Amino acid sequence: MANLTCMNETVEESGKGVFKPWEDRLSRDKFVESDADEELLFNIPFTGNVKLKGLIVGGEDDDSFPAKVRIYKNRPNMTFDDTGALADQEFNLVRDTTCNLEYKVKVVTFSSVHHLTLHFPSNFGADQTKIFYIGLAGEFTKADRVGVVNAVYEARAIPEDHKARDREGMLGDSGPAF
Repeated sequence: MANLTCMNETVEESGKGVFKPWEDRLSRDKFVESDADEELLFNIPFTGNVKLKGLIVGGEDDDSFPAKVRIYKNRPNMTFDDTGALADQEFNLVRDTTCNLEYKVKVVTFSSVHHLTLHFPSNFGADQTKIFYIGLAGEFTKADRVGVVNAVYEARAIPEDHKARDREGMLGDSGPAF
């Protein structure tokens, strides 16, 4: 959540508040509202790989409810300039105040997601878009990050650094046996 960003929000950091636990989905105390126009853009980085299966969007039963969502996978740090690109999937939304309507995404397309972008380009006619809840359904797998290996390669062996067997088969420090 610390790295989640929302663009065009009226109150800074309010976009993070709409990602609530399922049991708090009907709470109206935290919400995000668009600022300059009806567009909202969420950049959601994950700490592992996600197999996304569904999306739930909750809001008011008025014209401020988002009319459409465009979903992009694995495109970090998108801005509104980047939203002209073809979305991986998009949905025309239905006003859902009970947060029970789940939009099923193409599981094959969203099987290995490490970054998700949600673009809400429009609403049902209001000047601002208002969202109370966004729920993501799926499976999380911890990413196995392999660290950088520091290795030293010798262009030419230094005999003093290596133990070698002499002609009688005994170990010694006298360099390689020929």
